[in-house]
Amino acid sequence: MGFNCVRLTWPLFLATNDSLASTTVRHSFMNLGLIDSIAGFQANNPSIIDLSLINAYQAVVSSLGKNNVMVILDNHISKPGWCCSKFDGSGFFGDQYFNPDLWIKGLTMMATLFKGTTNVVGMSLRNEFRGPTQNVNDWYRYMQKGAEAVHAINPDVLVILSRLTFDKDLSFLIKRPVSLSFTGKLVFEVHWYGFSDGLPWKRGNPNHVCGRAMHQFMRKAGFVLEQGHPLFLSEFGVPKLFVGWQIELDFDWALWTLAGSYYLKEGVSGFDEVYGLFNWNWSEARNSSFLDRISGIQLPFQGPIQQPGQPGAKQHKVIFHPLTGQCLQRKSLLEPLNLGPCTDSEAWIYNTQQKTITIKGTYFCLQADGLNKPVKLGVICSGSTSKWEPISDSNMHLSTKLAHHGAWVCLDVDLNSNTIVTNTCKCLKIHHKCDPASQWFKIVSSTRSLNVTTPFLRFNSVLDFFRKNMLGSLVALA
Repeated sequence: MGFNCVRLTWPLFLATNDSLASTTVRHSFMNLGLIDSIAGFQANNPSIIDLSLINAYQAVVSSLGKNNVMVILDNHISKPGWCCSKFDGSGFFGDQYFNPDLWIKGLTMMATLFKGTTNVVGMSLRNEFRGPTQNVNDWYRYMQKGAEAVHAINPDVLVILSRLTFDKDLSFLIKRPVSLSFTGKLVFEVHWYGFSDGLPWKRGNPNHVCGRAMHQFMRKAGFVLEQGHPLFLSEFGVPKLFVGWQIELDFDWALWTLAGSYYLKEGVSGFDEVYGLFNWNWSEARNSSFLDRISGIQLPFQGPIQQPGQPGAKQHKVIFHPLTGQCLQRKSLLEPLNLGPCTDSEAWIYNTQQKTITIKGTYFCLQADGLNKPVKLGVICSGSTSKWEPISDSNMHLSTKLAHHGAWVCLDVDLNSNTIVTNTCKCLKIHHKCDPASQWFKIVSSTRSLNVTTPFLRFNSVLDFFRKNMLGSLVALA
């Protein structure tokens, strides 16, 4: 499926309760009344069914490592069970099942257990603080202690700190940063689901809701990027909006969840996981189009930028389409622009003053040619049809003005032909029964190596081509 890391959950009591940790997988299933499930487990994983739970957990981490998959150890809850509610006794320090000293002991034991395990790259100290007892002062007091405890045992792992209010709010860090003895390995995590924003996604105009959601995201979490800290979106469920902003802000992410179903969830056997990447019986992907959509952001777009005399990559722009996870590209000089893998994109330049979008190293600029007509590339870039501006509250419409009748149009995709066209801009007014996603594009920075196989005309050869063709339009490139 293209993933390189697993956020692997563990309950605190697995590390601190010897009786639980020494229980075998087989007896754990028997204790939960899952007798019928044992045969399937025996058939598929005979090597771990009679291991203790803690050794089985180690075996899973080891197996992931053998398959070149990284692991982040996530202390998800204290008492084994489904997470999370405000009143489950595991929400905050001092709750029924959340003794701070025991928690630090558990972190220390897990850091020790996996010290030297090279595919364990990080430890997330606690998932989703919540409930009526949560407060900022105790968060600082104990999270700093937990971070130092992990670092003292294993200085090689990233230390990942979660937020308050179900991992939605880090805004208190604006005025009071975390104080630690180490640097260079601190990461903050955040969770973001559509339901976290309430009913607006169902009832509101998508562009307006998108704009408000991103404002809240930056105010409560995204600001840590501006402070120079990595941000890890360790659970999310707002895909069309998410992929557009992820590629621009360049934060890391994990998807909840791989599981298609559970042996047991909240007393229900065989519980279907509607957020799961697998279907109920784990036989195939639940939604292959969703996997296609996120495949475009599974490799990082940004990396070290080339500095004079130093190694690194040259930065350029790509035009990304969040709905499909693809980028503008061309197949040949005489074919329309279309969508394809971002590794096959051209390198673009967006001139923020002149509002032009040109292919790097050429005089070709992007131009509108009319309603529901393919966009084209030309070398006369001073007209209104060559000026593109991000508009709408989502900031993901690229709009220009048609020359003939002065109408404003937006970049769009003909999903039947996969051709890039211009159409009337969608959902700009306050109206919720519309879907603007086909017109959402982001011009974003990238240092990816491009894999363009079709050569394009450059500089003087471009001018010669157009002189010979009476400056006719060229429909191609991307």
